[in-house]
Amino acid sequence: MNKLFKVKISFHPLFVIIMLASVVTGHFIELFALFGMVFVHELGHVAAARMLGVTVISVQLLPFGGVAIMEDSGNLTARKEIVIALAGPLQNLWMIGAGLLLKTLGLWSGSSLDYFIEANLILVMFNLLPVLPLDGGKICQALCSLLVPYHASLLWSSRLSVFFSALVLLYALYPLTNHGGVQLNLCMIGTFLLYSNIVDHRNIPFRFLRFLVSRERFLTGSLPVARPIVADAAKPLDKILRLLKREKYHFVYILNPQGDLVAIVPEQRLIAKYLSVKPKP
Repeated sequence: MNKLFKVKISFHPLFVIIMLASVVTGHFIELFALFGMVFVHELGHVAAARMLGVTVISVQLLPFGGVAIMEDSGNLTARKEIVIALAGPLQNLWMIGAGLLLKTLGLWSGSSLDYFIEANLILVMFNLLPVLPLDGGKICQALCSLLVPYHASLLWSSRLSVFFSALVLLYALYPLTNHGGVQLNLCMIGTFLLYSNIVDHRNIPFRFLRFLVSRERFLTGSLPVARPIVADAAKPLDKILRLLKREKYHFVYILNPQGDLVAIVPEQRLIAKYLSVKPKP
């Protein structure tokens, strides 16, 4: 593991396997070009995060991009998350533009330029798929969290990621139906995405618990206008908390079975009660 600008850089085993496969097949230029494009892609995420005041703890390089682990200190809003996610593909777009400019100036041409442009374009399109942990998946989840309760955004973005991961894997295996060869690289990537998203789906309760813990830091700042949540007194506490929205503050109106208002409770009191009785993983 190495550090760059105080950020830990690591390589996912799948990245290493694909790189070694490229060496074995003699694609040395493609190897270093792909590494460079993925690396610049990740630097875009790191730079955008730092500009927005978000601390990047580590970056793990994947064959199709990477995963930036950021410190959620209560200031990682959906808007910031979208900007940080878009900063990666933006790096590939400017590299495409730079390649085309060099071609126009007569400074670069041939198959190497074609590969450079095509590889960057594939990285952009692939990373914008609505699949976690790709940039498109992060954007999808962030947008979803602005429209529906945070727990629902976790649930549906995870389900969507599992679905599209399965599609990627099926697409890689499709040539087998016509007695063709399997797209090995894409098959490995599809398998990785499907497995990681199935695991991520199982970890939704832990991710939601982390969200509740971070609400304490969110509630110490300037609060937005409160949004009401109406709940029956018999409704389980965890189901009430699942109605919380990411960037909204809530008062919970508790009704008795007759529909009469019996209490108005700020969300932090419910969160504190929930965390006090729920064992931490």
